[in-house]
Amino acid sequence: MSKKLYTLMAVLLVASMLMAACSRVGAGGKLKIGLVTDTGGVNDKSFNQSAWAGVQKAATEFGWEANFIESKQPTDYEKNIDQFATEDYDVIVTVGFLMGDATAVKARQYPNIKFAIIDNAYFPSEGSAACGADVKDCYDDGGLKNVTSLMFQEDEVGFLAGVVAAGMTQSGVVCSVSGMEIPPVVRFVTGYQTGAKWMRSDVETLNVYIPSFIDPAKGKETGISMIDQGCDVVFGVGGNTGNGGLLAAKEQGLMAIGVDVDQYNTYPEVKDALLTSAAKNVDVAVYEYLKTIKAGTSKAGMVTANITNGGVGLAPYHDWDAKIPADVKAKVEEATAGLKGGSILTGYQP
Repeated sequence: MSKKLYTLMAVLLVASMLMAACSRVGAGGKLKIGLVTDTGGVNDKSFNQSAWAGVQKAATEFGWEANFIESKQPTDYEKNIDQFATEDYDVIVTVGFLMGDATAVKARQYPNIKFAIIDNAYFPSEGSAACGADVKDCYDDGGLKNVTSLMFQEDEVGFLAGVVAAGMTQSGVVCSVSGMEIPPVVRFVTGYQTGAKWMRSDVETLNVYIPSFIDPAKGKETGISMIDQGCDVVFGVGGNTGNGGLLAAKEQGLMAIGVDVDQYNTYPEVKDALLTSAAKNVDVAVYEYLKTIKAGTSKAGMVTANITNGGVGLAPYHDWDAKIPADVKAKVEEATAGLKGGSILTGYQP
């Protein structure tokens, strides 16, 4: 074989190695970011929508390519992740506690892709395909070194929502229309009920968990049922299902509190009823995570947003600002300081 041919083969080999090394980068050298929603969809007026906003902001700022796939049912989770993986995406963001097992399985299958999951700690179901029954924590096990969990202390902002609700109720009954009984929702509800009792010890708190995040009709029906029991402040905690509860309050001229994002902006149909929203800054958390991707400093493990670092908090009072008494606002500030300092506890036990 001639020297020229050897040289040509060497050049081709180096080129192929370089191409392989760059195979996870999008066209034109752009990183490719994919978002897989939970079943609520990308326009859920809640945390799927907020997560997508964070992805879009990063993609625009850093010149990346970004796309989303909506999961219509839980059986879609793994195949949606597969779709992004086979299209050479660099980072996949999965939204919601329920996507835990699918994310764990696929993170192991695709170790060269970075994953971020919202609302999973990271403890997939015991005995799942990703974690055996003897594994306490997938991070400790060393099997999910490419996964970052974006977590929120919902109980803290839920507590503040409860303070507002108890401060504003005329009937002495406040309630929550909740989605599935999973840890993020339980944290919201526990904090809400504890905060309401902290504000007013004689207040009655009602709650119903509904096994769906995409059933606004059931949410509305449940909201009406609790309104019939005297509730005059409805906290909607559960995507579109919780939105049904907000609508029930709006239509009956009562008060409501939104969740996850400032629903005054995302759900204007009920804005007249909204005292505030118990916001998780999911968009900020996703954006900040993607900044670490840009900087090359991303790490596996948990990143927790709370009252202290500004990752959760009440949205503005908007139209109710002049109607909420100064003493109620003062109690919100007192509770915020107590949560930050540790003198006030939310009552949530993991």
